Amino acid sequence: MSDRDENIQERKHRRRTVRILVDYSSPAGVQCEYATTLGAGGLFIESEDPLPRGTPLKVRFRLPGGEGVHEIEGRVAWTHVPREDEGRGRSPGMGIEFTDAVASARLARQLEDMGDR
Repeated sequence: MSDRDENIQERKHRRRTVRILVDYSSPAGVQCEYATTLGAGGLFIESEDPLPRGTPLKVRFRLPGGEGVHEIEGRVAWTHVPREDEGRGRSPGMGIEFTDAVASARLARQLEDMGDR
């Protein structure tokens, strides 16, 4: 079982499919990429050059139709870099686990208020 598979089994929060721009700052600098899944516990950022597992970072994003900007600290929990023989199944990128419980709870409330829009 891969690290990613173990993380999926341990998820406590429902994930939503999204396509939102995310700014993130890490020791490597500031970057902007798209997130494709989002939950109160974390998100997946598409990236051709994902940061190493364990890297701390701060993400900033706005929910679709949302008014405020979420700014949440987290860490890279897992990465996916497709092998040449793997084809085009999954996008390259990194799974981010939020480490800021207060900001994560605020996001969870807003996601609940959004319902299944």
